[in-house]
Amino acid sequence: MTTNLQQLEQLLEYTFHDQSLLVQALTHPSYLHEVSESGGGDYQRLEFLGDAVLGLLLAEMLYVHYPDWDEGALSQLRARLAGQDALADRARKLELGSFLLLGRGEEQTSGREKDSILADVLESLIAAIYRDSGLNAARMLVVKLFEELATSPELLVLGRDSKSELQEYLSLHDYSPPEYQPIEESGPPHDRLFVFQIKVDDAIIGVGQGKSKKIAQQAAAAEALGKLISGAGQPL
Repeated sequence: MTTNLQQLEQLLEYTFHDQSLLVQALTHPSYLHEVSESGGGDYQRLEFLGDAVLGLLLAEMLYVHYPDWDEGALSQLRARLAGQDALADRARKLELGSFLLLGRGEEQTSGREKDSILADVLESLIAAIYRDSGLNAARMLVVKLFEELATSPELLVLGRDSKSELQEYLSLHDYSPPEYQPIEESGPPHDRLFVFQIKVDDAIIGVGQGKSKKIAQQAAAAEALGKLISGAGQPL
């Protein structure tokens, strides 16, 4: 277990003073129900605290990065960054699934890959670092994990249906439906790359690429949503 903790600390680029906090952050309730000798708690209380710490640090990051955005746009992007899809994606970047302490039932039902568990554990880790060393240490992890997504909202495709969200946004604001236009297709047959643009009333509002037409269209829609939320890409 000690070796595993050290590996995770290397990925976090942070060394705990109190290792029990790290163990608690990785402990699923099902594990405690089956291992009576465990003297610590599970991650649920830390998750509660981590949710608040993450919300504060994301709000601070967005406040600094987007000085011209209003409260609504900032809140919407923070909600996307703090959503389960984004949290689970960031947890996988740290390979958190391999470090979890799970009971047999969760282990047998692929608990290490469940978005809900990975998202909760990431929040717990943020809280554990906050408790161990304070807000600045937690801030360093949040910046490491979220700054790229915060500064490039179009990357937040993840599991979302950006095409549907874009359609709803445009309809809500009385714009014409989006037109998805292929503009490039390249690469060998086994490794194609597609590029699509989105036009609304003859204005290009998003461009995206991917290994399939569907992925490229979703990427273009995600970029368009990011621009529309920021006010930078409103159709004319």
